[in-house]
Amino acid sequence: MIRLWKTLVLGTCLVTAGCGVTYTSPTVKSQSAGAEVRVVDLDAQTVLVANRAPYTPKALPAAFFQQAGGGQLRGAGALPEAPYVPNETRKPLELRIPPAPPVEAYRIGVSDVLLLATKSGGTTIEELSGLLTAQNKRQGYTVRDDGSISIPDLGQVMVAGLTLEEAEARVFQALVENGIDPAFSLEVTEFNSKRVVVGGAVGSAKILPLTLNQIDLSEALTASGGVQVKNEEFASVRIYRDGTLYQIPLETFFARPDLQKLKLQDGDAVYVDTNYDLDQALAFYNSQVEVIQMRQQARSNALNELQAEISIRSAALNEQRTNFQSRLDLGAEKRDYVYLAGEVSNQSRVALPFGQQATLADVLYEKGGFNVTTGDPSDIYVLRPSSNPAEFGAVTAWHLDAGNAINLTLATRFEMRPNDIIFIEEQPITSWNRAMQQFFPVLINTAQQAVQ
Repeated sequence: MIRLWKTLVLGTCLVTAGCGVTYTSPTVKSQSAGAEVRVVDLDAQTVLVANRAPYTPKALPAAFFQQAGGGQLRGAGALPEAPYVPNETRKPLELRIPPAPPVEAYRIGVSDVLLLATKSGGTTIEELSGLLTAQNKRQGYTVRDDGSISIPDLGQVMVAGLTLEEAEARVFQALVENGIDPAFSLEVTEFNSKRVVVGGAVGSAKILPLTLNQIDLSEALTASGGVQVKNEEFASVRIYRDGTLYQIPLETFFARPDLQKLKLQDGDAVYVDTNYDLDQALAFYNSQVEVIQMRQQARSNALNELQAEISIRSAALNEQRTNFQSRLDLGAEKRDYVYLAGEVSNQSRVALPFGQQATLADVLYEKGGFNVTTGDPSDIYVLRPSSNPAEFGAVTAWHLDAGNAINLTLATRFEMRPNDIIFIEEQPITSWNRAMQQFFPVLINTAQQAVQ
């Protein structure tokens, strides 16, 4: 019986050899269809050489970089002209003193401009955390209509209606919640939310901002060029506040320091009038109120128009991006590919990314890497055909020996090029096992036939 099995084995070997039944393993050779194959071992220097091959990654369409925001609001109109002042005979002027406004800390409002600064010196906080990159041209943050400032990396922080100390605490909380804890202070660099209007018989009509220190009546008149009247007995300083008109005869104003130090509050309109008629002055202030209301309505309309425009832009950009993604899914957009072959987890093609370089490690491990049981880590190749017609399709086989795992760091620096082929050879034992898997069924089949 033993002699019979030996005869069968020998006969099977002769039969399989005679029929050409052999297992052929793919491998990298020095010749390929007459083209030269140059094998170059990868190291720190040859990686730099391989990366010199010119390649510019394909870019995404411009729609992926555009924003729907932008645009400007329409400006408000000019203040109405001062009312006509006729020549009048003198009549007694009634003294109506406005109440003193409450003394309180300055509260931040819409259109104020805030600046974050370190407490140690003139260096802005942008040098610490890069939070001012979006506002570096204006050197600050403008409080928007909704009462917030928008800080890069932090988002929106509501500050309107807060004192500087309260706003500083809120910004500090936002920094801490985002893992940033710098020493900083908050300053108001432009006071735009609270104003006092000065007009009439002064050097020049002014709109004066209210700052951290409350401005008094004398300071407001001085800032507007001073009182310009020929006869003080006919003149008066009138203050329109919250729908009520107050009056101070000019002679009384100059005679009483306490009236000169009257503090003004947000929204006050001061008018130096040479006319005694309170009704005419009240008409002037009412016209200013109407202008303010018209400005507010115009601003609201402009905001609605801007929001509609932004929505249309956003929809158009989203449509362009969706169409591009659909073309990608349908294969209608030209892409650059590399290919995986040999003992990889998934033999396939991989599209190179848009706008950036992909490395050997990116492509190899994005598809699951390779099976170390069957693949030989010491024989990883990147096959790159020459683009020079004079070389007749010569191929450079960049060889990575990852038997030493340290060499895998080279894979993270080796840049891929279109049509590269990543090939991993099989283990010697894998080749033997696969040959046996094909041989033994033939042997068994031959033995069964011999027994019959």
